[in-house]
Amino acid sequence: MEFNDYQKKANRTLFGNEQVLTNCALGLASESGQVVDLVKNYTFHGKDLDRDELTKEMGDVLWYLSQVAEWADIPFEQVAQENIETLNQRYPANE
Repeated sequence: MEFNDYQKKANRTLFGNEQVLTNCALGLASESGQVVDLVKNYTFHGKDLDRDELTKEMGDVLWYLSQVAEWADIPFEQVAQENIETLNQRYPANE
């Protein structure tokens, strides 16, 4: 699936029209925290890494991130492409 296709398909599940950016930013922080918590429990508390739960939480992060971009009228593909270009500049030997 292409990033822009994901962004548009995910947008059909976005409800509300007031404070959408704030809601998405807070949701992004919350879902990112859940990813961090899974990794913390694995790393420091000896728990098994629940890959199914990790995949679900990363999907939630992806959804919120895509909707922040949608709100700002930024194609998700552009976000991904510019990030790769930045990484290539930072780490040219790893291209």
